[in-house]
Amino acid sequence: MTDTEREKRMRDLVVLVGDPVRRYLRRRTDAATADDVIGDTLLVCWRRLDEVPDDALPWAIVVARQCLSNVQRAQRRRTRLIGRIIALDPPPATADENPAASTVDAGTAVAARVTAALTHLRRNDAEILRLWAWDELTSPQLAVVLGISANAAAIRLHRAKARLKQELLKSGHPTGHITHNEGSDDARR
Repeated sequence: MTDTEREKRMRDLVVLVGDPVRRYLRRRTDAATADDVIGDTLLVCWRRLDEVPDDALPWAIVVARQCLSNVQRAQRRRTRLIGRIIALDPPPATADENPAASTVDAGTAVAARVTAALTHLRRNDAEILRLWAWDELTSPQLAVVLGISANAAAIRLHRAKARLKQELLKSGHPTGHITHNEGSDDARR
Protein backbone atom coordinates (compact mmCIF):
# COMPACT_ATOMS: atom_id res chain seq x y z
CA MET A 1 0.00 0.00 0.00
CA THR A 2 1.42 3.40 -0.96
CA ASP A 3 1.62 6.33 1.44
CA THR A 4 -1.22 8.04 -0.43
CA GLU A 5 -3.39 4.94 -0.13
CA ARG A 6 -2.60 4.65 3.59
CA GLU A 7 -3.52 8.30 4.15
CA LYS A 8 -6.80 7.88 2.25
CA ARG A 9 -7.64 4.71 4.18
CA MET A 10 -6.91 6.48 7.46
CA ARG A 11 -9.07 9.47 6.52
CA ASP A 12 -11.91 7.11 5.60
CA LEU A 13 -11.43 5.26 8.89
CA VAL A 14 -11.56 8.49 10.89
CA VAL A 15 -14.80 9.47 9.15
CA LEU A 16 -16.25 6.03 9.85
CA VAL A 17 -15.22 5.58 13.50
CA GLY A 18 -14.38 9.07 14.81
CA ASP A 19 -17.81 10.21 15.99
CA PRO A 20 -19.11 6.82 17.20
CA VAL A 21 -15.96 6.19 19.23
CA ARG A 22 -16.06 9.73 20.64
CA ARG A 23 -19.69 9.18 21.73
CA TYR A 24 -18.73 5.82 23.25
CA LEU A 25 -15.98 7.48 25.26
CA ARG A 26 -18.02 10.51 26.34
CA ARG A 27 -20.62 8.20 27.87
CA ARG A 28 -17.87 6.67 30.00
CA THR A 29 -15.67 9.61 30.97
CA ASP A 30 -15.37 13.40 30.94
CA ALA A 31 -15.00 15.30 27.65
CA ALA A 32 -11.30 16.15 28.08
CA THR A 33 -10.34 12.55 28.82
CA ALA A 34 -12.51 11.38 25.93
CA ASP A 35 -10.68 13.74 23.57
CA ASP A 36 -7.30 12.47 24.79
CA VAL A 37 -8.36 8.85 24.43
CA ILE A 38 -9.79 9.38 20.93
CA GLY A 39 -6.37 10.72 19.95
CA ASP A 40 -4.67 7.65 21.43
CA THR A 41 -7.19 5.40 19.68
CA LEU A 42 -6.62 6.99 16.29
CA LEU A 43 -2.86 6.72 16.79
CA VAL A 44 -3.23 2.98 17.38
CA CYS A 45 -5.45 2.77 14.28
CA TRP A 46 -2.77 4.51 12.21
CA ARG A 47 0.00 2.28 13.53
CA ARG A 48 -2.04 -0.88 12.96
CA LEU A 49 -3.84 0.26 9.83
CA ASP A 50 -3.01 -2.98 8.01
CA GLU A 51 -4.73 -4.96 10.80
CA VAL A 52 -7.98 -2.98 10.80
CA PRO A 53 -10.79 -5.29 9.63
CA ASP A 54 -13.45 -4.32 7.12
CA ASP A 55 -15.94 -3.88 9.97
CA ALA A 56 -13.70 -1.33 11.68
CA LEU A 57 -16.06 0.20 14.24
CA PRO A 58 -16.12 -2.69 16.76
CA TRP A 59 -12.35 -3.04 16.42
CA ALA A 60 -11.87 0.70 17.04
CA ILE A 61 -14.17 0.57 20.08
CA VAL A 62 -12.10 -2.29 21.53
CA VAL A 63 -8.97 -0.17 21.01
CA ALA A 64 -10.68 2.86 22.61
CA ARG A 65 -11.81 0.74 25.53
CA GLN A 66 -8.26 -0.48 26.13
CA CYS A 67 -6.85 3.06 25.82
CA LEU A 68 -9.47 4.31 28.29
CA SER A 69 -8.57 1.50 30.70
CA ASN A 70 -4.94 2.62 30.54
CA VAL A 71 -5.91 6.23 31.32
CA GLN A 72 -8.15 5.17 34.21
CA ARG A 73 -5.40 2.95 35.61
CA ALA A 74 -3.01 5.91 35.53
CA GLN A 75 -5.61 8.09 37.28
CA ARG A 76 -6.01 5.47 40.02
CA ARG A 77 -2.22 5.37 40.46
CA ARG A 78 -2.12 9.15 40.86
CA THR A 79 -4.91 8.98 43.42
CA ARG A 80 -3.08 6.25 45.36
CA LEU A 81 0.11 8.29 45.21
CA ILE A 82 -1.64 11.29 46.70
CA GLY A 83 -3.03 9.05 49.43
CA ARG A 84 0.42 7.66 50.18
CA ILE A 85 1.95 11.09 50.23
CA ILE A 86 -0.73 12.34 52.60
CA ALA A 87 -0.13 9.29 54.80
CA LEU A 88 3.64 9.91 54.81
CA ASP A 89 3.34 13.68 55.04
CA PRO A 90 -0.03 14.69 56.44
CA PRO A 91 -1.01 18.26 55.77
CA PRO A 92 -1.07 20.55 58.79
CA ALA A 93 -4.40 20.57 60.58
CA THR A 94 -6.38 23.75 60.11
CA ALA A 95 -9.75 24.82 61.38
CA ASP A 96 -12.09 24.97 58.43
CA GLU A 97 -15.81 25.55 58.27
CA ASN A 98 -16.21 23.05 55.42
CA PRO A 99 -14.22 19.87 56.21
CA ALA A 100 -14.95 18.28 52.83
CA ALA A 101 -13.54 21.29 50.98
CA SER A 102 -10.42 21.33 53.15
CA THR A 103 -9.75 17.66 52.40
CA VAL A 104 -9.90 18.29 48.66
CA ASP A 105 -7.83 21.48 48.97
CA ALA A 106 -5.24 19.73 51.16
CA GLY A 107 -4.94 16.81 48.73
CA THR A 108 -4.52 19.18 45.81
CA ALA A 109 -1.98 21.27 47.71
CA VAL A 110 0.02 18.21 48.72
CA ALA A 111 -0.04 16.89 45.16
CA ALA A 112 1.19 20.25 43.86
CA ARG A 113 3.97 20.37 46.49
CA VAL A 114 5.14 16.86 45.69
CA THR A 115 5.01 17.47 41.95
CA ALA A 116 7.07 20.62 42.36
CA ALA A 117 9.54 18.84 44.64
CA LEU A 118 9.92 15.96 42.16
CA THR A 119 10.86 18.40 39.41
CA HIS A 120 13.75 19.63 41.57
CA LEU A 121 15.13 16.14 42.19
CA ARG A 122 17.64 14.42 39.98
CA ARG A 123 15.95 12.46 37.23
CA ASN A 124 17.05 9.09 38.68
CA ASP A 125 15.70 9.99 42.14
CA ALA A 126 12.36 11.10 40.73
CA GLU A 127 12.13 7.94 38.61
CA ILE A 128 12.80 5.52 41.48
CA LEU A 129 10.20 7.35 43.61
CA ARG A 130 7.64 7.13 40.81
CA LEU A 131 8.36 3.44 40.26
CA TRP A 132 7.95 2.84 43.99
CA ALA A 133 4.86 4.98 44.52
CA TRP A 134 2.97 4.85 41.23
CA ASP A 135 3.90 1.39 40.02
CA GLU A 136 4.08 -0.09 43.53
CA LEU A 137 7.39 -1.83 42.90
CA THR A 138 9.28 -3.40 45.80
CA SER A 139 13.05 -3.11 46.18
CA PRO A 140 13.69 -6.44 44.38
CA GLN A 141 11.40 -5.34 41.55
CA LEU A 142 13.08 -1.93 41.40
CA ALA A 143 16.40 -3.77 41.17
CA VAL A 144 15.24 -5.68 38.09
CA VAL A 145 13.88 -2.54 36.39
CA LEU A 146 17.02 -0.53 37.17
CA GLY A 147 19.48 -3.35 36.57
CA ILE A 148 21.03 -3.18 40.05
CA SER A 149 21.04 -5.34 43.17
CA ALA A 150 18.06 -5.34 45.55
CA ASN A 151 20.26 -3.84 48.25
CA ALA A 152 21.38 -1.02 45.94
CA ALA A 153 17.75 -0.39 44.99
CA ALA A 154 16.72 -0.16 48.65
CA ILE A 155 19.57 2.26 49.36
CA ARG A 156 18.74 4.42 46.32
CA LEU A 157 15.08 4.47 47.29
CA HIS A 158 15.92 5.48 50.85
CA ARG A 159 18.18 8.28 49.61
CA ALA A 160 15.61 9.46 47.07
CA LYS A 161 12.97 9.64 49.83
CA ALA A 162 15.36 11.67 51.96
CA ARG A 163 16.06 14.05 49.06
CA LEU A 164 12.33 14.42 48.43
CA LYS A 165 11.80 15.21 52.09
CA GLN A 166 14.54 17.87 51.90
CA GLU A 167 12.92 19.40 48.81
CA LEU A 168 9.60 19.51 50.62
CA LEU A 169 11.26 21.17 53.62
CA LYS A 170 12.86 23.76 51.32
CA SER A 171 9.40 24.71 50.10
CA GLY A 172 8.71 25.97 53.62
CA HIS A 173 6.09 23.38 54.53
CA PRO A 174 6.57 20.79 57.25
CA THR A 175 6.68 17.25 55.94
CA GLY A 176 5.35 15.53 59.03
CA HIS A 177 7.02 12.49 60.45
CA ILE A 178 8.08 9.84 58.00
CA THR A 179 9.16 6.62 59.60
CA HIS A 180 11.68 4.61 57.65
CA ASN A 181 12.37 1.00 58.27
CA GLU A 182 15.80 0.93 56.66
CA GLY A 183 15.91 -1.17 53.51
CA SER A 184 12.33 -2.34 53.92
CA ASP A 185 9.34 -1.77 51.73
CA ASP A 186 7.25 -1.49 54.89
CA ALA A 187 8.40 2.13 55.17
CA ARG A 188 6.00 3.14 52.44
CA ARG A 189 2.91 1.75 54.11
